Amino acid sequence: MIVTVTLNAALDRSLTVPIFKLGHRHRASSVLALAGGKGINVARALKRLDVPVVATGLAGGRTGTRIVEELTEEAILNDFVRIKDESRTSTAVVDPTSGTYTEINEWGPKVSDEELEILLDKLRYLCRGASTVVFAGSLPRGVDEDFYADAVREMTRLGARVVLDAEGEPLRRGIEAEPWLVSPNQHEAEQLVGQELDGDDDFVMALDQIAEMGARNVHITMETGCFALVREERQVKRYRARAPEVDPVSVLGAGDVFLARWLAALEEGGKAEEALRLAVAAGSASVLEVGAGRFDPREATRLAGNVQVDELQPVA
Repeated sequence: MIVTVTLNAALDRSLTVPIFKLGHRHRASSVLALAGGKGINVARALKRLDVPVVATGLAGGRTGTRIVEELTEEAILNDFVRIKDESRTSTAVVDPTSGTYTEINEWGPKVSDEELEILLDKLRYLCRGASTVVFAGSLPRGVDEDFYADAVREMTRLGARVVLDAEGEPLRRGIEAEPWLVSPNQHEAEQLVGQELDGDDDFVMALDQIAEMGARNVHITMETGCFALVREERQVKRYRARAPEVDPVSVLGAGDVFLARWLAALEEGGKAEEALRLAVAAGSASVLEVGAGRFDPREATRLAGNVQVDELQPVA
């Protein structure tokens, strides 16, 4: 079983608005409301892959109730801690005519130490039956930037493989706790290493630098594919996977689908190179429809044959 943890869960509303222009009045051609937040997106994709998953985290107020109801309606097993403050709502405006999307994210709830401790107790219990624990997304207000680092250490001590997909200082401190995998996007990786990344050598050096910070395995994701450092069979291998060209409808949540497919492939006993191929294909399939974490596994299988994976050498 895989456990996903979303501290800053949201109700995600995606509005499809053709020919969207700022300052104009529009009528949405369609509206989609889903439980959201990066960990929930990963859980949704794992559910589509028939991987046993439990989504947990923090949910508060009427919005929190709606988040739990939406997950239950999707038959995604969930066990959230109810908190006093109201969970956030996020809005995305998707323009299919231009291929653009605009995100508006609320700050989210303020969380108390007592509520966090209840969540940690729940995680200690869920970790007994979990192969992997995924911490993903931003931290709510009132949560110390060391939270992910402390949680990574504790869940690792309990025997789980811990994945961390966050940003900024919480990600930096979390990496120092030596998670099994970190999965920043290009911008987040550039913040970690303190320079812009352009070209294979830059990305390989960034992979190695992030690994030296403490991460066992590293993904750097981008719209064109991903770079990866993987420890496999007592060897360290570096890869670049190039995504096939598609006409995107919405890129929101593509990295979460990528991560879910990677984990599913490893749960199936796949090798790293093939797992990357399948993961990049799934991420590409996800941009063809609105709604984070949603994708057609059959389309992902079709696209996998067009994903190019190359092994890279370390930079001298």
